[in-house]
Amino acid sequence: MAKEEDDDNLPDKDAAKEFYAKYEPKEIIGRGISSTVRRCIEKETGHEFAAKIIDLSQESQDGVDTHTMRDATRQEIHILRMVAGHPYIIELQDVFESETFIFLVFELCKNGELFDYLTSVVTLSEKKTRYIMRQVLEGVRYVHSKNIVHRDLKPENILLDDQLNVKITDFGFAKVLNDGEKLFELCGTPGYLAPETLKANMFEDAPGYGKEVDIWACGVIMFTLLVGCPPFWHRKQMVMLRNIMEGRYSFTSPEWADISDDPKDLIRRLLVVEPSERIDVHESLMHPFFNTVAIKSGGFNARAKIRLAFVVVRAAVRLRRLPHTAAQAVPLVDALRDPYTMRALRKVIDGCAFRVYGHWVKKGEGQNRAALFENMPKTELKSLYVSNLSR
Repeated sequence: MAKEEDDDNLPDKDAAKEFYAKYEPKEIIGRGISSTVRRCIEKETGHEFAAKIIDLSQESQDGVDTHTMRDATRQEIHILRMVAGHPYIIELQDVFESETFIFLVFELCKNGELFDYLTSVVTLSEKKTRYIMRQVLEGVRYVHSKNIVHRDLKPENILLDDQLNVKITDFGFAKVLNDGEKLFELCGTPGYLAPETLKANMFEDAPGYGKEVDIWACGVIMFTLLVGCPPFWHRKQMVMLRNIMEGRYSFTSPEWADISDDPKDLIRRLLVVEPSERIDVHESLMHPFFNTVAIKSGGFNARAKIRLAFVVVRAAVRLRRLPHTAAQAVPLVDALRDPYTMRALRKVIDGCAFRVYGHWVKKGEGQNRAALFENMPKTELKSLYVSNLSR
């Protein structure tokens, strides 16, 4: 195994002899508070995997009890084995446990987190969002069929394999539910928490929550994929939590101008405050957003084909003669006044925002990438746009 400066967290050979006998650890590909993820190679086959090495030593737990960490990890292993075999859920290959370390060997997803992929492309098209969300919901449906609630669905916990297929991961907060059981613990990630999760923590008479919280999280994920920013974000966390409790979000930002009605309708049905009225995973997958039109195959009709060709050519000629189809320059005065509302400039702005900030740019108490130009002097704006428009 190659030596690295960050190898000081590797366990001793006695504690890891079984793991080292079967796998050869390589470079670090991820870190957690008490764990390290390394690419590793199975010696016998040469296949690549990802090994999550969990440090159970007292000094590395940052106040977390060793027994609690071990029990939680064993619970996660139990749930991972319950949901094994589904194409859109991460596959646990091997487990090695010692006094101070636990090794979890997973399939390797070379395209990393959906979050990082989204950051690189800014937003996803409706077609790509449909592809991703169908797989996420299929995975969630399988998890729910085992009476398991994930409780921490978010782009960071969705990995992408070589073909950009979804792999739901990180079942650390997942819980097996008994019939009719409700949960009350506050766990998950703030921006993806469902209203009933917050209520269960805030009010003594709250009814608790169940698998519906995963459906809410899917709505947040879908919203974020389409426009590159989450629906309830606010710089003040208390305001963000109030927005979640009230289901307060909108499709009014310029990013939504090019989005059709079907995805908006599905998001509205996913982000319903009352869980009993929220669409379930089966209904979600039946939504028109996921419907595809099948093209019926029939016998060849030469006359119909020729007629269709004439119609297409005639339409193309007429469209070519229309004045609005000619390339038109973007008026500089319009670009200076409100650049982000102009479709031609929106992608340029998106790319600039991510290259400069590396994250979504905030505007006032909301969030909007148009804020990149809010405090820029007019002369600098003019110089920037003249440069972009002249390309």
